[in-house]
Amino acid sequence: MKHWYTFLLITVILGLAGFAWGAPASADETPRLLEFKTMAGVSRPYTGGANAIRGVSGGGLPWVLKSAKGELRADGTLEVKVKGLVFDPNDPVVIERGLAGQNTVPEFRAIVSCQSVDGNGNATVVNLATAPFPATTGLGAGDAEIETRLSLPSPCIAPIIFVTNPAGAWFAATGR
Repeated sequence: MKHWYTFLLITVILGLAGFAWGAPASADETPRLLEFKTMAGVSRPYTGGANAIRGVSGGGLPWVLKSAKGELRADGTLEVKVKGLVFDPNDPVVIERGLAGQNTVPEFRAIVSCQSVDGNGNATVVNLATAPFPATTGLGAGDAEIETRLSLPSPCIAPIIFVTNPAGAWFAATGR
């Protein structure tokens, strides 16, 4: 009799485990294309247009940030949260201009850059910009949250997320 209860218990446990593993994901769980917990500020070699990344020029001066996190989902949902995105307080030109550790830009945008394929089957870069989002300004500021949905190309290979000024020059990008 003891063996029968053990057999029944094992069968029930395995059955529940199989049900849980085979259960479909909820409809709102769209796959993530990119999830990040850090970004790199634009450093001196990438300022301006000389060393643009995928056609996106760097801001005119170096920037640093305290933290960043976010994700891009397959349906185009984009969430980016940056804290302390400011002019680099250690850059001599920034110091000379009196901008060290400040954010003077009241709105940020995000650009999602994807490697994709055009209608002729050729490799191409697609850059999609969000609407502007408010950012805190002043010394030690530079906080912003970007939440939106974009129409991503298919495929969207090797996405890069940039935080930019309203004109599209980047201050921070995914990577480290």
